[in-house]
Amino acid sequence: MAQGILVITEIWNDNFRKISFEALSQAKQLADVLKEPMTGLVLGSNVQDRAKELLAYGPDTILLADDPAIKRFRPCEYENIIADAINLVDPKIVIFGATRQGKEISALIAARIGAGLAVECSDLEIEAGRLVGTRALFGGKVIAKVDIEGDIQLASIRPNVFEVKESAAIGKIESMTVNLGEVNVTLLEEKIEFSTKPELTEADFIVSGGRGMEGDDFGLLEKLAAVLGGAVGASRNAVDLGWRPQSDQVGQTGKVVSPKLYIACGISGAMQHVAGMSTSDVIVGINKDPDALIFKVADYCIVDDLFSVVPAITAEIKKAD
Repeated sequence: MAQGILVITEIWNDNFRKISFEALSQAKQLADVLKEPMTGLVLGSNVQDRAKELLAYGPDTILLADDPAIKRFRPCEYENIIADAINLVDPKIVIFGATRQGKEISALIAARIGAGLAVECSDLEIEAGRLVGTRALFGGKVIAKVDIEGDIQLASIRPNVFEVKESAAIGKIESMTVNLGEVNVTLLEEKIEFSTKPELTEADFIVSGGRGMEGDDFGLLEKLAAVLGGAVGASRNAVDLGWRPQSDQVGQTGKVVSPKLYIACGISGAMQHVAGMSTSDVIVGINKDPDALIFKVADYCIVDDLFSVVPAITAEIKKAD
């Protein structure tokens, strides 16, 4: 009989993503309510030592899928291995991070095992022994609580929403047999760019630019993000115009972020953009148009020229340091 919770962790640039600690911390709370075990799955190459980090967050077991062929995320191989892990652990709940990787692999697994999936949850609870997720619908205009049908329930959680909590529980590390399975995709070339800057979905501070930037020079925003120790994002318009890469896009068709502070510079505030940042703790809108939609969701509204305001903010933060 299915029991317990399985958490799919993520490694990037040889380190665990913050979402892994968030997912394990939340799963530990749910497992305590259920009084059932919690397992964390680690996929990668030479991950034995790194996996020990996760024991501080409460898993009863860390399951290792260690193979040189999966040093980087490869959907087909990951799908086969995670499916094997689900068969081995037999959990009633599987939790993923709602990252680009997590969204892709959770959808593949849900289709493969015929399970329901609640995506981008901002809260998870146990009600009557079952997982209930809270998620935004219609661009954040509706907040829904959803029960996932079936014996096994899948959910992905928004990054930067759930608190990271260490636990006194003592877990163990076990290895699983890695079966790459049938793979119908051949990797021809791999180009990877690693950055020392915070990843957009995990950044505590984000400075985003839109059409009001009037071009691809985001230097003002880069400087502000640097003094904050944050990341630079962009609206869909800015990305469509070729001013920023798609990886910087915040919104319904980009990345969903939940930083402590989100500064929207020259962004009108269209619904699809707001859907990607409305759960930020504090939102600052900077726009010359007093009727800009961004001001309807902003906690602080600055009606002025961003090219004057942003350098002034940057200068004041430097003084404070």
